[in-house]
Amino acid sequence: MLISTKGRYALRVMIDLAECADKEAFTSLKDIAERQEFSEKYTESIMKNLVKAGLVESYRGKTGGYRLSRAPGEIKIPEIITAAEGSLSPVACLKCLPNECSRASMCKTLPLWTALQDNINSFLSGITLADVVNGSVPALN
Repeated sequence: MLISTKGRYALRVMIDLAECADKEAFTSLKDIAERQEFSEKYTESIMKNLVKAGLVESYRGKTGGYRLSRAPGEIKIPEIITAAEGSLSPVACLKCLPNECSRASMCKTLPLWTALQDNINSFLSGITLADVVNGSVPALN
C-alpha cells in the first residue's frame, strides 16, 4: 500500500489545524499553505475532501478559514487518509464490499490481502490525530 502525497499532506494539514488553532478560531488557507509549504491551490483541493468528509469546517469571509470539526482525540487516522485517498485497501479487489472479483472464491492470495488490510485498519484505527500531535503513536508489536 502506498499512501500518496495527497494522503500524507491531508494528515499534515490536520496536524497543523490541531496545533495552531483554538476551538473557536478559523485558520486561513493561506496560513496553512505557508506553514506546510504547499501551494494554496493544492491545499484547497485537500481541504475540499476534508470538509466533505466532515473532518473540517469552513467559514467564508474576512475572518474565515478552516478548523477541525471535532477534537483531535476524536478523529481517527483512517478517517483522514480515506478522506484524501478514498481507500486504505492494499489491492484493488478489496476496495468493494462485497468483493466483486470473479476469481475471489478461488484466489489463493485473497486471504493474505484481507489479513493485511485488517492489520492496517486495526493499527491505524487505534491512533487518533491527538496521538500523532502529541508524539504518542504506539509501536508496532
